[in-house]
Amino acid sequence: MKLLERQKYLQKLIHTINTSDIKVITGIRRSGKSKLMEIFIDYLKINISNANIIHINYNLFKFSTIKNAGALNEYVENLYSPEKENFLLIDEVQLCKDFEQAINSFHASEKYHIYITGSNAFLLSSDLATLFTGRTFSIEIFPFSFSEFIQYFNLQDLQKAFELYTLQGGMSGSYLYDESEEKYKYIAEVYNTLIIRDIQDKYNIKNLSILDKLNDFLLDNISTEVSANNISNTLTSNGSKVDDKTISSYIKYLCSSYLFYKIRRYDIKGKKYLQTQEKYYLADHAFKYAKLGTKNYDYGRIYENIVCIELLRRGYEVYTGFLYKKEIDFVAIKKDKKIYIQVSDDISRKETFEREVSPLLNIKDAYPKMIIARTKHPETQHEGVRILDLAEWLINDTED
Repeated sequence: MKLLERQKYLQKLIHTINTSDIKVITGIRRSGKSKLMEIFIDYLKINISNANIIHINYNLFKFSTIKNAGALNEYVENLYSPEKENFLLIDEVQLCKDFEQAINSFHASEKYHIYITGSNAFLLSSDLATLFTGRTFSIEIFPFSFSEFIQYFNLQDLQKAFELYTLQGGMSGSYLYDESEEKYKYIAEVYNTLIIRDIQDKYNIKNLSILDKLNDFLLDNISTEVSANNISNTLTSNGSKVDDKTISSYIKYLCSSYLFYKIRRYDIKGKKYLQTQEKYYLADHAFKYAKLGTKNYDYGRIYENIVCIELLRRGYEVYTGFLYKKEIDFVAIKKDKKIYIQVSDDISRKETFEREVSPLLNIKDAYPKMIIARTKHPETQHEGVRILDLAEWLINDTED
């Protein structure tokens, strides 16, 4: 498989070299965590002359004899070199029994630069402080962005490339297959493996039927306001009796595995976060096609999903906006920066454009406002609101 050097993530790893943190690479299954580790190892070999690299990949059979904390500790200590910079990199660390005991010991010794990846259900951000006594630094990996998709395939026509990306998504393992059916089969297998292996195993879920139905509901309702209560009511009315507490728990599990992202509502006038009617977006939009098919193709929702994940990829806190009973698709916040965004498929019709721009014009503060749509034209402005082509915005990650 072609290996794309994902510079943004690589630079984050490089910048942590001189910190004492335990570096934890997280992200959805098959998003490239192990490949990033390999790229980082290549960097170390080239740029740090006295690096002693201890790399353990528990996916490989040759490490099957060191799958407990004691054996891991002995193996690593035997490879330690006091005259060198010791880098300890472990893939799929959760496959080692009591791994946290060994990792904490390595960290306490202050002899190693520690980098780990693992199954998301075992390395949840909420669990890291409990697992590890030392400070952790998390680097979240997303599926390929549109820019990475273009780079991977060396595509020249921006709009045709976007049409391909809209269909294929960013799960790069699927790029090895020529036929759409095989691509989606691969993506569906990733999806099912994530649910069964990670969520079911960790949380000991017995009723997989309810989890499957919840998955299908969320997949079919990306970018739509939902609540645990209305989901439970819908499933119950369709013959699958379930309470809202169970639904809340299952949604939490899906989000903690980086499959879905919960986006809360933000009251723009009151400048406060609202606790009801969240929206959920997929880590990669191709999961929807792989699980539900492409018959009910809704460009608007897919584009909204793509923009949401791109904003998260760029480091924004993302909310849906609420103002005078009107919705703003996204309020994106990073430090002292805030952007209001509407996403649309086609704004060529006057009534559609007015519907999208009206909520933005009602916002009276001075923060930037934009409509991102498939205009296929250079940027324009309307009463201070920027009108941007979606494909152009996606490749221009230096200017939001």
